[in-house]
Amino acid sequence: MIVPSGLRASDMTQELKTLFELGAAKTIKLDRRWIPSEGAPVITVIGKYVTRGWTQWTQGFQYGNSLLCYDITDDDVLLSIGRGHTLKDMPEHLTHQGVHDHGFNTLSTYGQLYRMMLEGRIALDPWEQRFYELALKVSGAVQAARWTALADGLGFIHSFNGPQSLFIDTMRTLRVCGVSHVLGHALLGEQDKKINLLQRLVAHATTTATYNIFYGVGQDRYDDPTLRGRTAHETLFNATNGSYRAPSSQQGYSPFSTWTRGLGWAMLGFAEQLEFISSFPESEFDCDGIPNRRVILDLLERAAKATCDFYITQASASDGICYWDTGAPLLYKLGDWNSRPADPFNQYEPVDSSASAIAAQGLIRLGVALGDEGERYLQAGLGISETLLQEPYLSTNPEHEGILLHTIYHHPNKWDYVPSASKIPYGESCMWGDYHLLELGFLLSRIGAGGYYTFFQNIERVH
Repeated sequence: MIVPSGLRASDMTQELKTLFELGAAKTIKLDRRWIPSEGAPVITVIGKYVTRGWTQWTQGFQYGNSLLCYDITDDDVLLSIGRGHTLKDMPEHLTHQGVHDHGFNTLSTYGQLYRMMLEGRIALDPWEQRFYELALKVSGAVQAARWTALADGLGFIHSFNGPQSLFIDTMRTLRVCGVSHVLGHALLGEQDKKINLLQRLVAHATTTATYNIFYGVGQDRYDDPTLRGRTAHETLFNATNGSYRAPSSQQGYSPFSTWTRGLGWAMLGFAEQLEFISSFPESEFDCDGIPNRRVILDLLERAAKATCDFYITQASASDGICYWDTGAPLLYKLGDWNSRPADPFNQYEPVDSSASAIAAQGLIRLGVALGDEGERYLQAGLGISETLLQEPYLSTNPEHEGILLHTIYHHPNKWDYVPSASKIPYGESCMWGDYHLLELGFLLSRIGAGGYYTFFQNIERVH
């Protein structure tokens, strides 16, 4: 990526206005058409959202879109959609024991409503506030209960593939455990054993940083210094004795290449946890099995820097947009693809703009967290944002239900729509891509106005 200089979020005011006008209109239109009982919208096919059976991990993004758009536009219709569906359709997600996705579904709905109430964006109602708090507490504890203990004393929240499977995605969903802890909650285990949710969060982050991220120090044959920041989508363990087995991938090309949406989850997840842990006093560490605060901050910063550096130098084209996997087998046919803007209309390998939207927020957050040292990361994130906020990535066609174009769901399984005249998918949207572009836009709006936005913002810590 060619990292720009001198970009400011405040210079994107008109682009952000356009984004949220489009997002609001498309969100309202989709809500009027969609029947929630038929499943959650996942990806578009010829511009129309369809469901895709796996898990309902995108439902919270659908309603989160309306809440983010409301916060920018003040359109009460959007608030009614987001709040109404959260109350009616999201409760089953709070106690869903079969997924690692709680931080996606819960924080984009209950979490956004709770934040807006704390900020005065919606009317304060003490009973409703306690309701949102209870939802966040429960969701964090249920997610933390999906625990696999390891032989080295660490452990992780296992994916829906089973107790052997550690997904990189969970670095972003992990934050719901943090919110639950801040609200004073704990997970009760056998014989009422109280399990500290901050300890679980730190252990999961440590395990992920240790096994899913490669630092160019010879962890395996392909862990070359030039590939520092390479990210495994999945890590496999022996769930019986807690020993490490191998890297793996469900949606990437191979265990030894980097699926770029997984890289994005890592970049954003580690940067957010760096912000989160930095907000704690020293006194909450070195107890209950939680390492020294400085130790965990160093680990989070190391992983965030490695993955963000890899994205900038290895995973993205010159405009900051990435293809779906760094090892995609036909990338070589595009020649020196790193040195020119990404081409979503090529005939060999698809780009994944959803990965770029996620990555951009991670870069911006790391840049802000590092201060003067982080200017390169901040500028990289702003540069990607500038590209995504215009065509061909921003969906300006009112008949297309998506907001962010040229996204990929599962390329190996052929789940993405391929136009008849093409050999690869392009021109379609996904619900997490739409949400993360809007969330990126929301963060940029806050920064442009001299503010900021975090998932734990204004929540009073309960001891």
